[in-house]
Amino acid sequence: MPVYNANTKDMQFVLHEVLKVSEAGVPGYEEMDREFTEAVLDAAAKVSAEVLAPLNIVGDTEGCVLENGVVRTPTGFDAAFEAMKEGGWTALDCDPEYGGQGMPYVLNCAVGEMFVSANMAFNMYQGLTHGAYSAIHAHGTPEQKAKYLPKMVSCEWTGTMNLTEPHCGTDLGMMRTKAEPQDDGSYKITGQKIFISAGDHDLAENIIHLVLAKAPGGGEGTKGISLFIVPKFLVNEDGSLGARNAVSVGKIEEKMGIHGNSTCVLNYDGATGWLLGDLHKGMRAMFTMMNEARLGVGLQGYAVAEAAYQNALAYAKDRLQGRAVTGTENPAGPADPLIVHPDIRRSLMDQKSFLEGARAFTFWGASLIDRAHKADDAAAEGLISLMTPVLKGFLTDKGFETAVLAQQVYGGHGYIEEWGMSQFARDARITMIYEGANGVQALDLVGRKLAQDGGKHVMAFFEMVKAECKAHDADARMAPFTDALKTASKQLQAAGMFFMQNGMKNPNAALSGSYDFMHLMGHVCLGLMWTRMAKAAYAALDTGASDTAFYEGKIATGRYYMARQMPACAMHLARIESGADPVMALSVDQF
Repeated sequence: MPVYNANTKDMQFVLHEVLKVSEAGVPGYEEMDREFTEAVLDAAAKVSAEVLAPLNIVGDTEGCVLENGVVRTPTGFDAAFEAMKEGGWTALDCDPEYGGQGMPYVLNCAVGEMFVSANMAFNMYQGLTHGAYSAIHAHGTPEQKAKYLPKMVSCEWTGTMNLTEPHCGTDLGMMRTKAEPQDDGSYKITGQKIFISAGDHDLAENIIHLVLAKAPGGGEGTKGISLFIVPKFLVNEDGSLGARNAVSVGKIEEKMGIHGNSTCVLNYDGATGWLLGDLHKGMRAMFTMMNEARLGVGLQGYAVAEAAYQNALAYAKDRLQGRAVTGTENPAGPADPLIVHPDIRRSLMDQKSFLEGARAFTFWGASLIDRAHKADDAAAEGLISLMTPVLKGFLTDKGFETAVLAQQVYGGHGYIEEWGMSQFARDARITMIYEGANGVQALDLVGRKLAQDGGKHVMAFFEMVKAECKAHDADARMAPFTDALKTASKQLQAAGMFFMQNGMKNPNAALSGSYDFMHLMGHVCLGLMWTRMAKAAYAALDTGASDTAFYEGKIATGRYYMARQMPACAMHLARIESGADPVMALSVDQF
């Protein structure tokens, strides 16, 4: 059975030596010294290894079952969920006014990485609740917050997001779910929603559904959409649970992976709901939830791959196959371990260099959210808005690729279910699809985010990269990092210039290159992270750090990424500059 042990050492390195959180000047960060974060991370690591990871295969093999209209979760999930609630893990960064602990979001992300690596499907029950909590916290009335948030923070009640319908996914303007206003200020919600993660289960006494629907007078398209709070059980004035609402489970979807999470078809048959936020402004309220969810899905992409990598690394060290071409390295055994072979090393280095870069990128993104929200920093808000499609799209594409690389290390055993590697690949695959498929993320990046606020956020990013490179001009050791980053940044700017020069007269020229642009930008972001990590590692060595192996390994891993991965930027630029013609050349009937 696969195992998982959280890499808290690397998390601490990113938090304290790269981001330097306790010195960052973000309200609340001053309390995040090493001793404090170590205590939180070590406790979360223990829960991950001892409570969640052993249930990962259980959830995959048992799945969820619909019985008499109620979804039953896999064996052990209920006890694990109680342990999560009792430990306060569901409330880590939530508002203390509603029972939360008020910790920074970046720390919640670090803990979340562990929980996802240990058991992604299980963690989705509380993860979706956190997103619904955030939407109500941002857009709810004082009465709605008081009614719902305390029990959502504690996960006595969980939450969902309901967007997709059988005939519309990305194109929400085609939505058919209706909201009919009632005399008492409530609405009757009627329609069907599909692909609803954690849509029903036996882990909480109530489920608070956030449902997009069309109310009268809103007009066509997404401008007519509103967001509604629709609880599974109605809530009485005193906070107790009342009658069952008119929402039911049509079926549980049979999926490729994340079997331990109940992905439901939900039928709303005149269910009672209440408007959340402004009428006909539902997309604005829902995006509060979706933007958080997209960073969380990016985290899922690399966190599942982290667990896969750990097991592949252990297998490569243990499995004896063949002899090293440079001479026997295990003379006492019949063969050398897999890890002596260069192609296995290449695969493991691809995995390791991506995962450590992805962790730094995600934690940096989370720190931008903290800075935007806690310090009311508009520049940070603009930068994380720009980065969100890259975090979601690039990290999930590469995360799935990394999980497959880990599976490949096992050879034929990787294809056999008992080794568990298949589950990592199957679970990681959904991250490329939900919360906006990655092609949509690329379109959002190129079509909206680059031009946002007159393009000032992407220009600020270019200046950030330029300043990072310039800061190391006098340090020859940093040249492998800064030279590669400079080249890649220029290629990213050239791609942006191509869009500016060609996109207006031929929009397909930009849209055909959007996916490559997202990956090009992803590599630049990870190159920036590796440059910062190398700087921190050299600084530690220069000041006499005792753990030289860790810091020297960090530098060598970063040099690998810059030498072996950053050259992909040239390929992506060449594809972008080929324009729309190769993509659009065939007529429809020629396919």
